[in-house]
Amino acid sequence: MATPIASPSGNNLVLRQSVLGARRFSNFFWAFVSTLGGVGFLLSSLSSYFQVNLLPFSDPTQLVFIPQGIAMGFYGVAGTLLGLYLWLIAIWDVGGGYNEFNRETGTLTIFRWGFPGKNRRIEVTHPLEDVQSIRVELREGLNPRRTLYLRIKGKGDVPLTRVGQPLSLSELENQGAELARFLRVPLEGL
Repeated sequence: MATPIASPSGNNLVLRQSVLGARRFSNFFWAFVSTLGGVGFLLSSLSSYFQVNLLPFSDPTQLVFIPQGIAMGFYGVAGTLLGLYLWLIAIWDVGGGYNEFNRETGTLTIFRWGFPGKNRRIEVTHPLEDVQSIRVELREGLNPRRTLYLRIKGKGDVPLTRVGQPLSLSELENQGAELARFLRVPLEGL
């Protein structure tokens, strides 16, 4: 999603595109499902060990602790840890950020949130005159890839689109064309 920001003279000098990170519905859904399943398996394992029913909808006390209860415990810990990981990356919004192209200052800024720590804020800045083109990469098949790249002199290609769910072809074309028009550079790959 691109948002042109107008200057006081009315010219659109800044183009800002927000990039969706890990705060997607699918991540929240799978975090919930993994946590719920993991806790269920863990409670089944504990019920098997202590011979006390901890689940209201079934009776896992009938399970033999070795090997069934231990296996349930392993899957419970794994599912709970996976759910915790998914909740944390969604809360931290890993991969979220923006792309900002500022003709007024002559710079482009690519900003993303990373994992907590020293390098949580990932920010890359380049002069606009170093931008050679906007490149579109389309790869269909079992693992489709639809990505916009910014080709920068001496730096290679910098990805601009989100990771994960691919953009629709029309949305990718529109974003690429809008950005190429704004930066006054060619659009490659279509």
